[in-house]
Amino acid sequence: MRTVSAKLKHIGTSLSSSSRPYSLTPLASSHGKPRNPPSPTLLNEFVNFCYQRDLAKAMNAMAAMERHGIYADSITYSELIKCCLARNAVEQGKLVHKHVFSNGYQPKTFLINILISMYVKFKLLDEAQALFGQMPERNVVSWTTMISAYANAKLSDKALEFFVLMLREGVLPNMFTFSSVLRACNGLFNVRQLHCGMIKLGLESDVFVRSALIDVYSKLDELKDAICVFNEMETKDLVVWNSIIGGLAQNNDGDEALDQFKKMKRAGFTADQATLTSVLRACTGLALLEVGRQVHVHVLKFDVDLILNNALLDMYCKSGSLEDAKSVFERMVHKDVISWSTMIAGLAQNGFSQDALKLFDLMKASGIKPNYITILGVLFACSHAGLVDDGSYYFRSMKRLYGIDPGREHYGCIIDLLGRAGKVDEAVRLVQEMECEPDAVTWRTLLGASRVHHNVDLAIYAAKQVLKLDPEDAGTYVLLSNIYANSQRWEDVSEIRRQMREKGITKEPGCSWIEVNKQIHAFIVGDTAHPKINEINRRLNQLIHKLMGIGYVPDTNFVLQDLEGEQRDDSLWYHSEKLAIVFGLMSLSSGSVIRIRKNLRICGDCHTFTKLVAKMECRVIVIRDPIRYHHFQNGVCSCGDYW
Repeated sequence: MRTVSAKLKHIGTSLSSSSRPYSLTPLASSHGKPRNPPSPTLLNEFVNFCYQRDLAKAMNAMAAMERHGIYADSITYSELIKCCLARNAVEQGKLVHKHVFSNGYQPKTFLINILISMYVKFKLLDEAQALFGQMPERNVVSWTTMISAYANAKLSDKALEFFVLMLREGVLPNMFTFSSVLRACNGLFNVRQLHCGMIKLGLESDVFVRSALIDVYSKLDELKDAICVFNEMETKDLVVWNSIIGGLAQNNDGDEALDQFKKMKRAGFTADQATLTSVLRACTGLALLEVGRQVHVHVLKFDVDLILNNALLDMYCKSGSLEDAKSVFERMVHKDVISWSTMIAGLAQNGFSQDALKLFDLMKASGIKPNYITILGVLFACSHAGLVDDGSYYFRSMKRLYGIDPGREHYGCIIDLLGRAGKVDEAVRLVQEMECEPDAVTWRTLLGASRVHHNVDLAIYAAKQVLKLDPEDAGTYVLLSNIYANSQRWEDVSEIRRQMREKGITKEPGCSWIEVNKQIHAFIVGDTAHPKINEINRRLNQLIHKLMGIGYVPDTNFVLQDLEGEQRDDSLWYHSEKLAIVFGLMSLSSGSVIRIRKNLRICGDCHTFTKLVAKMECRVIVIRDPIRYHHFQNGVCSCGDYW
């Protein structure tokens, strides 16, 4: 890649001057002459068979033509090749290739390009490159076809190399060339060089090029550049709108994605499947259920679109609305492995593990083969329900039954399952047995298990392994500090905090979001900024005293500081989810579900608090944290206090 980057550095020069052509062995340039005078009847029959898509008769006629040295025009052969592609007739396609070069006949560049494209679509890249290498003349279509093929096959270095060789041969790229080669870029330097090349050729305003630029900048997490390219366009079409909305949604900038969607509608554009898929992804990331339901209305126009229905299903699952998700799933005419896997994972994450496992059985009975993600959802269901035997069975048999090798995520689920069940020693052995090196997530999982089961030495060891792999992980520093604090090791607590200060690491504040009347309200721990914070605090204090009257006692194990007495209790009172819950009670009608999204894992005290509030206020409260979803109703949680 370094060599290719060096070559791309001189794109400006290459675009204005040509070097030696790409040295490939050309085909013989002599044009063969038919051995016998043409037979109009045979040729006409062949042409008719090609246009009628009668492959068998066309191939027989072609064989007869070859014996008589008769050849059709390039357009007719292109129709025959289309027929081969439609029927996935690889061998017949190869016979067409052989025929048009038989008896010394030399096809035109147009037809050779069609043959190269045929091999690419058959995923026969070696054959495509061999034919490309024999061409006496290569035009922009020839080069672009190969560059696009390598980009699609994830052979990025090869695509970039061919782009450089194309410039050396003096062939100027067009908008399709740039669109293709941009997909092969995995570094910002190359993209910048290509961007300059587009400007020099005056192609930067082309909609395909702009769209490709937005896509690649978004892929590289350079959203400012993507938005800049988008804003520079005086006129925009739906393709470009879809690129910017999709790029923002993929990079977890859901707010901006939805804002651009509104602007797109105001500009008079009608959303298509690609737009709605990206908008649903934005709603999923933000857990905006009401906005997602509005998008659902648009989705109904494309009711049979599988990708769109899968996105809708994912949005409802991740917004904690299982009833809506089940409704979508049951209504879907066509379901693929993604549909089943999404629903299984959704049930598991929302605390309905037994339902997830039953659905897995139905999936197998339907004939759909599970994939990597399906098994991950099944193991997650077992992990969050304490189903040690079931989880161990699925993990140990996934390779034998489904041909799926366990990955880090699968190991993580089983380690989590064993750790939660108190089988910490078995979890440690599994870490040691892993075929792949444990990553930071694996060690965090072991850290959580050892902390829950008060295995201080193992927790400290696991925390140190996490920090070796991810030295900037503020959460692990805080958790390690908390472990030391619970063991009254205040000197170690001070050392951890000193390290954090020296490295400039700060603890991410707890933050909770709640949607009320299509507006998002955010709260942080000890919030003072919300316009109704005084009323919220007053109502929260009243609620806590009321709960304490029926037995609620704040669990000070979740205070991460060395505090005493009432001060320890008070620091728990103003956790962000408590503030959001009270605001929901104040703002939403009595029959409405209170839905909250949280950036940090819910603590044990807030979990107990929410169960009691749900029972006392006769409300359903759903809290989504980074790990899972908690559905609180009638004093119980869907997680069964197992999270």
